[in-house]
Amino acid sequence: MYNSHAELLGYERKDGRKGIRNVILVAYLVECAHFVSTEIAQPYKKDGVQVVGFGGCYPNNHASKIMTQLCTHPNVGAVLLVSLGCESFNRTKLARDIEASGRPVETVVIQSCGGTAKSIEKGQSWLQSIISEMVKTKRVKIELKDLVIGTICGGSDATSGITANPAVGLTFDKLVKNQATAIFEETGEMIGCLEDIVARAKSKNLGTEIEHCLNKAARYYTIMGHGSFAQGNADGGLSTIEEKSLGAYSKSGSAEISGLIKPGDVPNFPGLYLLDVVPDGEPRFGFPNINDNMEITELIASGCHIILFTTGRGSVVGSAISPVIKICANPDTFRKMSADMDINAGKVMESKVTLQEVSEEIYDKIIETASGIPTASEELGHQEYVVSYKTFEPIGPNCLVR
Repeated sequence: MYNSHAELLGYERKDGRKGIRNVILVAYLVECAHFVSTEIAQPYKKDGVQVVGFGGCYPNNHASKIMTQLCTHPNVGAVLLVSLGCESFNRTKLARDIEASGRPVETVVIQSCGGTAKSIEKGQSWLQSIISEMVKTKRVKIELKDLVIGTICGGSDATSGITANPAVGLTFDKLVKNQATAIFEETGEMIGCLEDIVARAKSKNLGTEIEHCLNKAARYYTIMGHGSFAQGNADGGLSTIEEKSLGAYSKSGSAEISGLIKPGDVPNFPGLYLLDVVPDGEPRFGFPNINDNMEITELIASGCHIILFTTGRGSVVGSAISPVIKICANPDTFRKMSADMDINAGKVMESKVTLQEVSEEIYDKIIETASGIPTASEELGHQEYVVSYKTFEPIGPNCLVR
């Protein structure tokens, strides 16, 4: 069993945060630069080079914030920006923000370089030089209190709320007790849980903010005419959004909630946080999160070093930047897809282990992952991400409570 006071080695960043990976990002700033970015990075995947990006041609403050937070994430050591040249994304500001964080940064503008081939050549030349520099990154001791852990469920079924999700909840309680930062989300899947969530807020004012947040989510989905409930959830035995909500909510554990944040907000003190993923204002850009990877990306943009991903039906997704630990709720699914999973929580249903024992297994896997051992999705090469258009207002003074 891991000692919560033991120390691990991480990567020191000049902005004061510590990472558990030393990723080099190739970040495209419009879909027209996606192909070039992928070609630049392809030969160097085993050197820790990953691709992320925003496909939109028109400006969006949310996307700009998310891209800035991804490029300055503690798991990121250097960034190559790839621009077509005529998109609206402010590449100059993003480069300045990355440079201000102490990370090496370079920008390739395809139209200025002379097209695809020359841009790929320039980008790869920079990568070759920076890869040799990254191995010199100073290693420092890190502790559990330095880590931010997020959680999400995807491909949920009737077993999710019985095994994997409550096991993660127990893990979250232990993380918070040991001064780590834990973030749960899916505000669109908390319908029916409002009173209990509000009661867990550290202050009455925070409780009011959470209540407004969940009411906003219910209103948003009502206007859209569709809740966060997919066909696969029903085929897996879930009957209502309320039933799904109870299972999803159990991932948060029982600790007091210290704050309500929005995508790209990074908590600056330990505790348990709720991430509001539903946009503010009237629905403008469709469903709040079109797939699980968008929510994973937003958790990472809020500082998560590691993501705990529970699934009953089976999901093969991973992520760029931060490792994903896959926790399978259904024992039959685990037997079929064990190569994609890290933890078999479905053993609880077969009376082979208790929820507490699965929780301890998850906790140890977090420490193992933080120490540098790759997760199943990392071994398989998964590096998914999604950044989309959204609109958010800044959080208010009542949203954070020490």
